[in-house]
Amino acid sequence: VKEGRAAVTDRVIVVDEEDRELGTADKLDAHRPPAQLHRAFSVFVCDDGGRVLLQRRAPSKYHFGGLWSNACCSHPRPDEAVLDAARRRLAEEIGLSDVAVQAAGTFRYEATDEASGLMERELDHVVVARTSDQPTLDPAEADAYLWLELATLQRFLDQGELAVTPWFRQALAVATANGWPSGQDVPA
Repeated sequence: VKEGRAAVTDRVIVVDEEDRELGTADKLDAHRPPAQLHRAFSVFVCDDGGRVLLQRRAPSKYHFGGLWSNACCSHPRPDEAVLDAARRRLAEEIGLSDVAVQAAGTFRYEATDEASGLMERELDHVVVARTSDQPTLDPAEADAYLWLELATLQRFLDQGELAVTPWFRQALAVATANGWPSGQDVPA
C-alpha cells in the first residue's frame, strides 16, 4: 500500500491487549474483518497559541476518507518506535519536520468503515506535539486543514458540526487528560 509521499511498508505490528508484540501482518489483511489487534498512533499538534490542528482525510483514503481527524494517524513499521514513526508521518503526511513529539497515553478501539468494509482494531498510542509552522498537506493523505481553539473544537464536537473519524474523540480525550495543549509538556 502506498501512503502519500512515502512508500510505506505493507506490514503492521500485531499486539496483544497489553501491547506486547505477537508478530506482523499485512496492513490490509489486519484491517479485514474480523481484523487483528495492531499497534497504531494518533498525533495531535497545537500551535504556540494552543490551537489544535485538524486535517480532513483525503476522500481516496482506504478507509474513513473525507472525515476530519487529528494531525496524522498511522502505524509504526516493524522495529520502529512509535515516536520515531510519529515524527516520520508528520513530515510525510503534512510536511511538518523537526517537530518534538511526546507520548500522552494509549487506548484501544474498534470501528468499521461502512464504505470500504474495513475494520479498525487498534491499540492506539496518542502523541502530542507543538509547532509554529503551517502544514503542507500531501493530497493523497489530506485535502484540508484547520486550526481550532480547544473550546471551539469541543463545541463543534458536542453539536455534531464536524464529521470526525471514529477514534478522534477517544484520542482527543487521552491527549487532553493531562492538560495538553495549554501546558508546554504532557506529564509522563
